[in-house]
Amino acid sequence: MIDFREKANLIWQVADLLRGDYKQSDYGKVILPLTVLRRLDCVLKPTKEKVLTYLPKIQDKSDSAKDLILNNIAGYNFHNRSKFNFEKLKAEPDKIAANLRNYINGFSASAREIIEYFNFDDQIERMDDPKADILFQVVTKFANIDLADMGSMEMGYVFEELIRRFAEQSNETAGEHFTLREVIKLMVNVLFIADNETLTKEGIVKTLYDSACGTGGMLSIGEQHLNDFNKKAKLEVFGQEINPESYAICKSDMLIKGQNPSNLKFGNTFTVDGLKDEKFDYMLSNPPFGVDWKKAQKIIKSESENKGHSGRFGAGLPRINDGSLLFLQHMISKMKLSGTRIGIVFNGSPLFTGQAGSGESNIRKWIIENDWLETIIAMPDQLFYNTGISTYVWIINNRKSAERKGKIQLINATGTKDDELIGEGKRNLNRFYEKMTKSLGNKRKKIAENGEKKGIEFITKLYGDFEENEFVKIYPNEFFGYWRVTVEQPLKDENGKTEKNSKGQPKPDTILRDYENIPFLRSVQTHGRASQRENRASLVPQTIEEYFVSEVKPHLPKAWIDESKTKIGYEINFTKYFYEFKPLRSLEEIRADILKLEQQTIELEKNILD
Repeated sequence: MIDFREKANLIWQVADLLRGDYKQSDYGKVILPLTVLRRLDCVLKPTKEKVLTYLPKIQDKSDSAKDLILNNIAGYNFHNRSKFNFEKLKAEPDKIAANLRNYINGFSASAREIIEYFNFDDQIERMDDPKADILFQVVTKFANIDLADMGSMEMGYVFEELIRRFAEQSNETAGEHFTLREVIKLMVNVLFIADNETLTKEGIVKTLYDSACGTGGMLSIGEQHLNDFNKKAKLEVFGQEINPESYAICKSDMLIKGQNPSNLKFGNTFTVDGLKDEKFDYMLSNPPFGVDWKKAQKIIKSESENKGHSGRFGAGLPRINDGSLLFLQHMISKMKLSGTRIGIVFNGSPLFTGQAGSGESNIRKWIIENDWLETIIAMPDQLFYNTGISTYVWIINNRKSAERKGKIQLINATGTKDDELIGEGKRNLNRFYEKMTKSLGNKRKKIAENGEKKGIEFITKLYGDFEENEFVKIYPNEFFGYWRVTVEQPLKDENGKTEKNSKGQPKPDTILRDYENIPFLRSVQTHGRASQRENRASLVPQTIEEYFVSEVKPHLPKAWIDESKTKIGYEINFTKYFYEFKPLRSLEEIRADILKLEQQTIELEKNILD
């Protein structure tokens, strides 16, 4: 494997030429489109002369016919019919701007569109201006960087490394453009593992979609995974992206790999669904955390109110400052009746934000009551470039296996349990992550990509085994549901007598009004067999009345429940389920530690004074 950092370093050196004429935050406007151009140039180099030789023979044909013929000669879904390439551009320094434009215009339409999304013509004019006069130097620098030896995966790493550096320079958010490859590999492993037998069939064709595809990392790794597993299988990839630079990078990658570029759409997924009538076998996404959807509010609300469940947002609308669950609803609308599996990365908010009756709770209710939520994997913190918060991978499946029906699997892959076992000063033996020798933004940890007893393979095995252990808990769907009830107490007058309404019923005292969240299931301690945990709690259904009589009435004998205000809610309190009580240290232990520290302090003072 080529060292992608070495290539990224070579490309990054172009920034030295831009310094002074460009702000650091604008370096990407030059370097990213030229990296794409140079990559396309290197890919087409072996067949470029064949294309130019054949071009005069088809001058009388239509542009679309020319594209088909020349694409076939080039060996890709694109070609370049200009006489120039990067090497020839160096030959005429005084005509560099005109020749570079000629070269770009020589690409077939699908490739030319990619450069247009970068608005690169503005940068050509800016660099060619006599005040800067750096265009020739920059193009020459790129002409000396060979990208022909880079595979699609390595090239993806190069783009992502460049974007990360640009983001660090300008304090922007690199995470909006791409997802860490190790996280994607884990998601792809989990998504495909249940279909391993099906995917071995010769000539199998599957589809993969990413609703916020960034530079296309999820699509690339999904395609590579299936190809490694079965070279005779085909994965058609689809995506949509709102950032023009990320869209352009993703589309260039699809062109080079021979994927259909029309499967990639540009625009806001919420307002314009570019793949409206499509359904997919697999879906992967890492939507921006806490994305504000105020700009799309009018369109989203209209679809929700007018189309209901026949549209994308019928289950409910989350709060305006976090549209994460809108992405998931959008993806669920694209599930096939024959079965679709979805993997999506969230922060903690979609697990529990919003009380019963809120948009978030109603969306969770809809997903869980339809038995679509299969697994949630809690990931280590400090895993992403732009945030140190904890993240969660949700697996959605509308065709669960028999053993998973009616159940939700929770996997604690945070590594906190291992951290507790390791202790201070001991070698890091964490099974879920490795600490990085050098931080990259907020990223200080990485998931190990190899090893049966750690990292991606270990988490994938925990998922596939579907057995409870110290890292895995499995609960019935009802475990996450509850009733939110309104508890009223009688209003009393100055004499302490209960005031009543016209029907002779006690009037409620709004000041004393309270609320209770009553779980659908309650725990009953039982002694299991040797194969089960000692004193494991058994879950049994309960009613509102049972809970009220046992938990509320003894303390508030005059209270009652206003049934007209009862609402159903769902939440997933991940940390609570994996919490284990740790006894407090004894006073003797604490006292011994204090005395030890005092003695060390005295000895230090003696050394200093002596």
